[in-house]
Amino acid sequence: MNEWILTFVIFSPVVGVVVLLLSNGSRPAQIRGTAFAFSLLTALLALVAAVMYYQSDGSASGGFALEQSVEWLPASLGGQRNIDVRYHVGVDGISLWLLLLTAFLGPLAIWASFTDIAERVKEYYALMLLLQAGMLGVFCAMDLLLFYVFFEFTLVPLYFLIGIWGGPEKRRAANKFFIYTLAGSVLTFAGVLFIAYFAYARSGTFTMDINTLTAMAHDSPVPRGVQWWLFLAFAAGFSIKVPLFPVHTWLPLAHTEAPTAGSVILAGILLKLGTYGFFRISLPMLPDGTIAFAPFMATLAVIGIIYGSLAAWVQRDIKKLVAYSSVAHLGFCMLGMFSLKMAGLSGSVMYMLNHGLSTGALFLVVGMVYERYHTRDIKAIGGLARPMPWLAFFLILFTLSSVGLPGLNGFVGEFMVLLGAATSQSTADGLPPGPLGYAYVIPAALGIILGAVYMFWMCQCVLFGPLKEPAHTPDMSRGLTRDLTLREIGILAPIAAACVIIGVWPKPVLKTLDSSIRANIAANYRDETVPDSGVETRWTEAVPESHRLDLFTDGSQADG
Repeated sequence: MNEWILTFVIFSPVVGVVVLLLSNGSRPAQIRGTAFAFSLLTALLALVAAVMYYQSDGSASGGFALEQSVEWLPASLGGQRNIDVRYHVGVDGISLWLLLLTAFLGPLAIWASFTDIAERVKEYYALMLLLQAGMLGVFCAMDLLLFYVFFEFTLVPLYFLIGIWGGPEKRRAANKFFIYTLAGSVLTFAGVLFIAYFAYARSGTFTMDINTLTAMAHDSPVPRGVQWWLFLAFAAGFSIKVPLFPVHTWLPLAHTEAPTAGSVILAGILLKLGTYGFFRISLPMLPDGTIAFAPFMATLAVIGIIYGSLAAWVQRDIKKLVAYSSVAHLGFCMLGMFSLKMAGLSGSVMYMLNHGLSTGALFLVVGMVYERYHTRDIKAIGGLARPMPWLAFFLILFTLSSVGLPGLNGFVGEFMVLLGAATSQSTADGLPPGPLGYAYVIPAALGIILGAVYMFWMCQCVLFGPLKEPAHTPDMSRGLTRDLTLREIGILAPIAAACVIIGVWPKPVLKTLDSSIRANIAANYRDETVPDSGVETRWTEAVPESHRLDLFTDGSQADG
């Protein structure tokens, strides 16, 4: 059962798609119920997988568990059967929590669509389930080709979700999203093929197994100069998905034009595919390339934090304001990641989870306002706190979570990211000195202040002051009430509970992340030849000179 559980998690939404396509399209209520039931089934299976993981050896060691490996594309090269591409899935402490986040937000996004989507209902929910399956596959894949297939597959359902059920500029938004993402992914695929070919040159087997390639980075690394090019190739696809400044310009339009559930999934999960790609591929497999480009990537992250905050501050569309806030928030994820310290790395993953909860919830609240008032213009609505106390409660709670109020989930990741960047050159965590320092922390902290300014300004305009409503609103024609319905409270309450629980008790998450980061990422940033010497090891010495080989056909050495 253990080896099959992740396959059940990944493909249970696909079974739901088949059931939907065979169902009667003239019964939208039945279609909604079926889609919701299969998304709940996926969430239940993900919980079972989490329990199994914690009962396995992987929980203590930080390694991968619940693995299933099946020969997928066996082939021969040079007359020998030495191409090994597998259906290989598994999770560690990093991917497990992102898997749970995906399974958690999926049914809530579908439930939120019950009153929002009235046309082509069967196709909409089928695409939502397909999108969920693709994202789950990314977080479970342990073969590079399988990872790339799931990574690219997510483009298709989201493209149609935006292009069919989006706003007035839906086609432009969908096309821009597709072109940006596909363009970067072409370079990423080239990197996937080359690193597999390098493994073939070293071992005689053309493999894309992530465990094998990660071990190769420690025992027989890719030459430093080649690592730089590979890092850029992978970064081309992952940075666009994050999105990292300056390749972020597709995001605000896509968020604004997407249906509410599409925005929730895009902000809550899909943006994490890029940061997860860095964690799973770039950092462990390309340590020299990561070290070389860490200051540059951190600089872009800080620029994104400041730019995203200032851009959000001047928006009149609430949804676009929250969209630009995502650019700033994901900048914190990247800053913590490239501090290359345990605090920053753990904080980066924690920030991914917290951003998925708080920003996903903010998009849900904005969607609930839009269903009633058919506008997202901050100047067109106001004073909603008195007639809509439940909405005001949730909007304030998720705003406080987003700006990092101590006691809520946003504070934990934010603090650890800044701590990791500030102490990047320390060796207190047992890792070599990192490339960052206070020069990156100070402007990032300014971004936190700006985030509080624009988020509180938005709340002030929407919730307080004299009541301001467009003519002939609120619209209650689809079973809505003046304030939130029990269904809408049921959608937001689990996210609110998660924000409070993680904010008060983050230890279970951090403990799992710490062991997996040390086992699967940080191990490649040590000089294992002198583990107990007490000699301080610089990042530039992380790979012994004797191991730096150039990829020549005659196997000759180069100076790296």
